[in-house]
Amino acid sequence: MIITELALKNFKIHQNSRLQFSDRINYIVGGNGQGKTTILEAIYFCCTTKNYKSNSDSEFIHFGGDSYGITGKFFGATGHTIEINYLKTESRRKYLKDMKSPGKLSEVIGKFPVVLLTPEDHSITQGYAAERRKFVDSVISQASELYLTTLLDYNRLIKQRNSLLTQIKETGNPALVSQLQAWNDSLISLGSQLIEYRLQFVKEFIPSIKHAYKQILKDKEIPAIEYFPFDEQSPNSLQEIHQLFKAKLESVKHQEMRRGVTLIGPHRDDFVFSINGNNLKKFGSQGQHKTFQVALRFAQYFYMKEKLGVPAIFLLDDVFGELDTERSVSISNVLKSIGQAFITLTDFSHFDFIGVEEHDKVFNVTSGEVLAV
Repeated sequence: MIITELALKNFKIHQNSRLQFSDRINYIVGGNGQGKTTILEAIYFCCTTKNYKSNSDSEFIHFGGDSYGITGKFFGATGHTIEINYLKTESRRKYLKDMKSPGKLSEVIGKFPVVLLTPEDHSITQGYAAERRKFVDSVISQASELYLTTLLDYNRLIKQRNSLLTQIKETGNPALVSQLQAWNDSLISLGSQLIEYRLQFVKEFIPSIKHAYKQILKDKEIPAIEYFPFDEQSPNSLQEIHQLFKAKLESVKHQEMRRGVTLIGPHRDDFVFSINGNNLKKFGSQGQHKTFQVALRFAQYFYMKEKLGVPAIFLLDDVFGELDTERSVSISNVLKSIGQAFITLTDFSHFDFIGVEEHDKVFNVTSGEVLAV
């Protein structure tokens, strides 16, 4: 799947921009605050129905305006047109796929596979467990409609169960306590499915990240990912996951009712990243963290391509400025061997290792105005 065209109307700094892309590498060049990252935001928006920076819709509107519009044209086995429109007076965003509003999120997620690498990725390796869960969930959700559906159902269940636990905490009503078992059964069922998916994902993802690392650093470092949902116990079957989940849930029953929150489940799990057997978060250097973040995204690309059978659109925002020349050259070479990619740069003067090839395109962006070179 590739994106062939993009039109932006009053979207942030872009008042009226139209771009026609190469199916290879597209370099988007401009100074800070000129609108180059906004182009990547719009592409990601089209592919996922949401903006990766989680801004409110009113913040996307060009200064002085009352609406914005994005149109993206995609081509794969068939062609598709995505339209996103927001009118401030209605306070409602409309997302249309081929002139129709998708009935559910799974009609879009994974249909336009996308990989995004930004400086904010530092939170995946250096931040809280929630950032690592978010990364894993986003990868699997694009590759598996069933996982996405299960995850959405589980998240709704957690909100409802937490609401019940809060009522129990505040009232101590025995009738409410008796209702908890029904919620526990659903929690164990859905949560166990997610855990099984994640265990399988880690097993399948490790070869992808090792492959990505080898292309960037040869054999200088060996990456690994571990996932232990039950205190370093790795269950071998869905039945065993059920048993461990049930036991852990029973052990925190009174604690949950005192605190009014669900304490056990995949919404609280963590993933451990390591290099050469050393915990990355505890012992990794800044360079190792950055390389791992880049490798995670390339591994995501390889994993999703294998699962979906089509290459994802690869978005890289201001990445080369944070890497040494050796790693930058390796990454640049890998990009030239994959599908469609978009790379933002402030200029080419410090990146002479990048060779713009015949089928690549360069766009200069100044104050929201785009000029194809």
